[in-house]
Amino acid sequence: IKAPGMDLLKISLCKPPKVSDGVSVWEWSGSALDEGDEASKWFTNYLGKPSRMVRFNAASETRPVDPVYAQGYSIMFSDMFPFMLASQGSLDELNKLLKEPVPMNRFRPNILVDGCEPFSEDLWTEIKISQFSFQGVRLCSRCKVPTINQETAIAGPEPNETLMKYRSDKVLRPDKKQQGKIYFGQNMVCKESLTEGKAKLVKVGDPIFVLQKVSTAAEAVA
Repeated sequence: IKAPGMDLLKISLCKPPKVSDGVSVWEWSGSALDEGDEASKWFTNYLGKPSRMVRFNAASETRPVDPVYAQGYSIMFSDMFPFMLASQGSLDELNKLLKEPVPMNRFRPNILVDGCEPFSEDLWTEIKISQFSFQGVRLCSRCKVPTINQETAIAGPEPNETLMKYRSDKVLRPDKKQQGKIYFGQNMVCKESLTEGKAKLVKVGDPIFVLQKVSTAAEAVA
C-alpha cells in the first residue's frame, strides 16, 4: 500500500490470527480479521485518527446483498454489491459535457469495459466474461464521492451537477417514482460460486459477451 510521504506498507496474504469486533458497514456489523499493529500504525499516522486494517472473515461472517435486487448473494466490505461495471465510452461521453474532464477513478468500477456505445451497460442484464456469468441487478446510483478528487481529496460540484442534468432518474426513468438520484455504471453479481481457494481469473483484454439486455434505461432496475 502506497501513500504520499509514507513508507511502503506490505500486507501478508496469509490469514491473520487476530480478530477485531465491532466492525460495521452500513446495516451490517460483525467481527473481522485484524491485519496487525504495523498496519494500524501506518493508517493511524496517515489518516490522523486511530485506525485498524481488517480483512473480511468469510469463514465466520456473512453479509448478504439486498434481497430486493439479488436474492441469495453476499458481499464483503464493498458498498452494496460485489461488482460495479462501467464503460470507457460512458466516461468519454460525460467528459464531453464537462468543462474539465474527470478520470475513471471518480467512479471506482472494478470492471471497466471499452468498445461499446456510451451507457450501453445500462441495458445489460446478463453478460459473460471468461468463465463467469454476471447479472446486472441495478443501475449504480452515485453519492458525493465522484465529486472528490482522488489525488487531493478536494470536492467540487462536478461531475454530479452535469449527471443530474443528463443521468438523473427524472431523465432516464421519467415514468418511475422520482428520488433525485443520478446514475453511472451497473451494479452486478457473479452467478458462479467464488469460493475461497478456487482460483478463476478475469484478465485485462477478456472479451465481454452480452447475453441478455433490456431495450431502454427506463426498463432497467434502479
